[in-house]
Amino acid sequence: MTATQKPFSNIQLELLKLFPHNLNESDVKAIKKMLAKYFMEKAITEADKIAEEKGYTSEVMMSWLNEDNQ
Repeated sequence: MTATQKPFSNIQLELLKLFPHNLNESDVKAIKKMLAKYFMEKAITEADKIAEEKGYTSEVMMSWLNEDNQ
């Protein structure tokens, strides 16, 4: 391994173990979609937790989204 190469992450190693053969394109897309959904839901849960801790309401967050449009 050279100085610019990084070792595989723990999830990369697990995925390599799960799929020793090529998958068809539709399976690859389905797995990518499942992973994206998982990380999206995780991010939303964390954002909701932070918003609750900070006392941010949906009205406050909507006003942030609309700041550039005013």
